[in-house]
Amino acid sequence: MALPKIIVVIGPTAVGKTKISVEIAKKLNTEIISADSMQIYKCMDIGTAKVTESETLGVKHHMIDIIDPDESFSVSEFQKEVFKIINELHIGNKIPVIAGGSGLYINSIIYDLDFSQTRANEEVRNYYYSIYEKKGSAELIKLLKQVDPISAQKIHEHNIKRIIRALEVYKITGKPYSELNINFRQENCKFNFIIIGLTMERELLYRRINSRVDEMINEGLFDEVSHLYKKGYDENLVSMQGIGYKEIISYLKGEIDRTEAIRILKRDTRRFAKRQFTWFSKDKRIKWFNIEENNFGQSKSNIYNYILNRLKED
Repeated sequence: MALPKIIVVIGPTAVGKTKISVEIAKKLNTEIISADSMQIYKCMDIGTAKVTESETLGVKHHMIDIIDPDESFSVSEFQKEVFKIINELHIGNKIPVIAGGSGLYINSIIYDLDFSQTRANEEVRNYYYSIYEKKGSAELIKLLKQVDPISAQKIHEHNIKRIIRALEVYKITGKPYSELNINFRQENCKFNFIIIGLTMERELLYRRINSRVDEMINEGLFDEVSHLYKKGYDENLVSMQGIGYKEIISYLKGEIDRTEAIRILKRDTRRFAKRQFTWFSKDKRIKWFNIEENNFGQSKSNIYNYILNRLKED
């Protein structure tokens, strides 16, 4: 019996995931499930590059605007909700399209991660994930070496999920992750995943990121963050630790000027894009497509033809 199919569109920020995924879903008459850890928050639209109503082309999107910025939302909750949506779409003979750049969320679907079998604290996990987004893997490795040098030596520096898991386990149990022998990365074999990876020449991507930040500023990003900050959503919240929000909060607090806030925002976004490439690079199931700015139509055609051929498979 053929496994139910799921299309997954991944890639770094600003590469064009929204446009590609919408057009795929439109052609297949299906719906999109967002796997973006920031777009789940209401009132955080500009800084998260949230899809606009006109950009959806009428395609229904799930997992967007589901909680307030001061509410917590765990990866296990995301996983539970998404599998429910996937099941409903399959019952309706629709092939789900999952799109996003949050590795933690994507992995909770494409890998067989059973959160119910291990004691977990999502607040702790999200705390370490925010450190990763701000300071990178080196800071996490430094913290892990202090409490579990064996795991720090065994876990590859680019395997952020396992590093964070090791820190979380120690924080909760007081015991090193290396003593528990937890296998936290098995492929999910319940579905036939068609995973599309979007990439482009690095310098072009960085220029697109810089331009996107400029567009966000022109659209009112500073006003958006200021409004949230005045409502009491401060830098201690996981939501406000997101790129595009923490930098402007520093400006609002008088720690840096506006020009510096924009410079840091562009820099941190470029660094985040680099980490996104690293996060997904080892998954051999991903079919990568280079998006050419001057030949975007051909890139879309190549992707869609690949998907059609994969859909014909049993």
